Amino acid sequence: MAEFDLTWHGITVRDVLRNPSPATLYEEAIRFDKGTTLSDTGCLIAYSGEKTGRSPKDKRVVQHPDSEHEVWWGPVNFPLDRLTFSINRERAVDYLNTCERLYCVDAFAGWDPKYQLKVRVICSRPYHALFMTNMLIRPSDKELRDFGDPDFTILNAGRFPANRHTTGMTSKTSVDLSIEAGEIVILGTEYAGEMKKGVFTVVNYWGPKVGVLSMHCSATADRLTGRSSVLFGLSGTGKTTLSADPKRYLIGDDEHCWSDDGIFNVEGGCYAKAIYLSREREPEIFNALKYGAVLENVVYDRESHHVDFDNTTITQNTRGAYPIEHMSNARIPCVADHPTDVIFLTCDAFGVLPPLSRLTPEQAMYHFISGYTAKVAGTEMGVDEPEATFSPCFGGPFLVWHPAKYADLLAEKIRKYKANVWLVNTGWSGGAYGVGTRIPLPQTRAMIDAIHSGQLQDAPVIRDDIFGFDVLTHCPGVPSGICVPRETWSSQHAYLSAASKLAARFRQNFTKYAEGVSPQVLAAGPRELESGSAF
Repeated sequence: MAEFDLTWHGITVRDVLRNPSPATLYEEAIRFDKGTTLSDTGCLIAYSGEKTGRSPKDKRVVQHPDSEHEVWWGPVNFPLDRLTFSINRERAVDYLNTCERLYCVDAFAGWDPKYQLKVRVICSRPYHALFMTNMLIRPSDKELRDFGDPDFTILNAGRFPANRHTTGMTSKTSVDLSIEAGEIVILGTEYAGEMKKGVFTVVNYWGPKVGVLSMHCSATADRLTGRSSVLFGLSGTGKTTLSADPKRYLIGDDEHCWSDDGIFNVEGGCYAKAIYLSREREPEIFNALKYGAVLENVVYDRESHHVDFDNTTITQNTRGAYPIEHMSNARIPCVADHPTDVIFLTCDAFGVLPPLSRLTPEQAMYHFISGYTAKVAGTEMGVDEPEATFSPCFGGPFLVWHPAKYADLLAEKIRKYKANVWLVNTGWSGGAYGVGTRIPLPQTRAMIDAIHSGQLQDAPVIRDDIFGFDVLTHCPGVPSGICVPRETWSSQHAYLSAASKLAARFRQNFTKYAEGVSPQVLAAGPRELESGSAF
């Protein structure tokens, strides 16, 4: 075991493995973490217990005089007093000190050294240590020797519950962030994604504070020019799938920052959805799930250890975490020049939004703050028909400032670096889910390719009557018949009704943010048609 001092964190356990190799963590997991095993492709298969996804309602931020006027308090950032944080922290440290073995990972968040954060993870499960070894940026031996004190520490005591009788606790789960103490304390959940998103929440606070836009997006770069593009989108819109493009460099699949020097990935790995994964549909991601990767909450054959990616018995939120080097098109270091294109992905299950539209900076701010997609019947319990979902800045649970802060930074950088902004619908055409058909992935890829090639700069457009943006009427590789939604519906009345209802949902949702934006941004949203209006 490595000898080093963690007593300033309150850790007194003797057996602490500091920055163990993946091979060591494999051995530790098989020996000491019941239920953990290997897949037939060499992944570590692990289980997160009762919680198989994040617990956003249990995320809390310590209310402190130094930051309380900057934090966007409400349903995303629940306030926590400093005494309760101290109680939860002591509870976590007491639990960790009862463990026979602990794991410590020192690594970086952010590939640009100018904005890099030093992160320390202290946990009791080797699976969690390997997960964060993959998801953070792995230091060199020299960088580890010179690592010093971290900027932020994660104390992961997820196997031990919060005390529900403690002031401010609503369940046995609590994920607590103290900006001033530089710590995240996790109780009552073993889902590894809480650590990853905890780091991103920290970045979402510090980035805008120094004029850097933090973004919940994937990013790729042109192999010749180095110019990048960023793809925003909520779960199920294709953000990770579309970024796995062998024709371009992969900068990252989920978290990035945009500074005055260009963009950089926050992470050192990818965390891809594994549900229905196959070599044929997503070969790059499939092939990345090999030795060194973690497969989370998957079902496998007990004899062959072959993973059944179609089996959702445990959860639909099966995941694979792997170092970004496992992607053959990854660019290391994960930095790139300023984006030529900003792409918003939405899976519109109502069949209303066009496959491809161009946005002005004001419209970009409106749709960025809206962060729209739709849930589809059958994907979640209780969802029987398409359901509109809005998440500000396409990453609401991880924001710290008001969404307008991020939107202002986005518009400023779009204008300064002359980026194009596009809205791409990866959802339904010709009617809503159950009536129309989903736009095929090859056609969506063709749209992204055309955006990147610059072919669409002078493409013909028409103005959408309700949403106000310019709809492209032609795109190479895409049937022209699907470009204008109202022309794909058999009933114009049905289309107008569906479009008006979706526009009303946008307007209703945006009332939560109206006070923080300019009149120009408000005017960039969908309009309400007068009674009796027709095309």
